[in-house]
Amino acid sequence: MTEERDYQNEREGLFSKAVKAGKRTYFFDVKETKGEDKYITITESKRRFDNDLNHFFYEKHKIFLYKEDFEKVSKALNDAINFIATGEYPADYHEEEKTLGSEDSTDKSVDKWFDDLNKPIE
Repeated sequence: MTEERDYQNEREGLFSKAVKAGKRTYFFDVKETKGEDKYITITESKRRFDNDLNHFFYEKHKIFLYKEDFEKVSKALNDAINFIATGEYPADYHEEEKTLGSEDSTDKSVDKWFDDLNKPIE
């Protein structure tokens, strides 16, 4: 069992990069599913102090990005960064805004996935 676990850990953790930013650290990790599909996890870690327990702890938030979403997420991040730098909206900004608001754009599989998060594991 240990050999299988070691192989799984080796297979899943392909690349890791940490970015320290003030009280936060961001971890960018490339991992692999059993089906050998690569994905990225982005973890934000913040050091916090618990007054009741009188000690520090780390609060973590994690995002999973799958390869089919890389291009869209990369574009959105670049658009947001460019907007901050220049104050200019991307050329397709208003078209994307209309698409997001339309009923046809709602992905039912995403809605089901979020609904399933609240169900107990059997």
